[in-house]
Amino acid sequence: MNRPHLAENDQKSARVELISPGISDIQKSDMVAVEAPLELRLHDKPATILMRTPGHDLDLALGFLFHEGIISTSDQVLGVERPEPEHPDHDNILNIRLAIPSRAKSLDRFFFSTSSCGACGKKSLDAVAVQSQPVSGNFIVSPAFLSTLPGMLRPHQELFSQTGGVHACGLFTPGGELVCLREDVGRHNALDKVAGFALERGLHPLSPSILVLSGRVGYEMAQKAIVSGIPIIVAVGAPTSLAIDLCRQFNITLVGFLRGATMNVYTHPERVGV
Repeated sequence: MNRPHLAENDQKSARVELISPGISDIQKSDMVAVEAPLELRLHDKPATILMRTPGHDLDLALGFLFHEGIISTSDQVLGVERPEPEHPDHDNILNIRLAIPSRAKSLDRFFFSTSSCGACGKKSLDAVAVQSQPVSGNFIVSPAFLSTLPGMLRPHQELFSQTGGVHACGLFTPGGELVCLREDVGRHNALDKVAGFALERGLHPLSPSILVLSGRVGYEMAQKAIVSGIPIIVAVGAPTSLAIDLCRQFNITLVGFLRGATMNVYTHPERVGV
């Protein structure tokens, strides 16, 4: 795969006026997470625009195409290109060439994907249906082990520490090794970036893995975990009803509201043992 130079500019400074009871108003600089469009082109034709935090754009593009069923291995990507350096949108365009060009036609999401929802531009109810097999992975983890994972993730959330404005997805082994962490203003983008990282390294399916999320679990996160073959999702936030239904249907253990030693196991509790 031919690789472009991928610039990373994931934060910027903003002038703010701090107002707080009991003290004089203060003007200061605040670091904020960057949200910018990434135009994804397939064989020079615009395919979709992803609102993302710049950085790991190639991971994002590969993971997005994988989760959409356009590619199944990184070998199916012949090359990735940026426009010429003098192009005004050089850092916000990726052109991807596939070994099977006809697959590009199956991507029907010609829309702006907002940073809050990865499924917002689907054109029909059929388009949100999950086409996959139930997830495998029969290992068992203890509640005590699961309770340590958010704390193991937190020191690596550098962008969150600087801005407080991004989500994180971490991929762990059953032994507690952090395989990959990605941050983004869009939680679904962060998961696409994790999947793209894994795809390049031939790690799919991710059946011996645990996905740790810094926020809630919605449909789009469950759907992407299913496609990636991840058997356990652990989140510090709440799941939605559709996420619970999908995880139950596709054999994923879903853990939410993980706070210290307390957690809710919504589906397939057989993977959580003493």
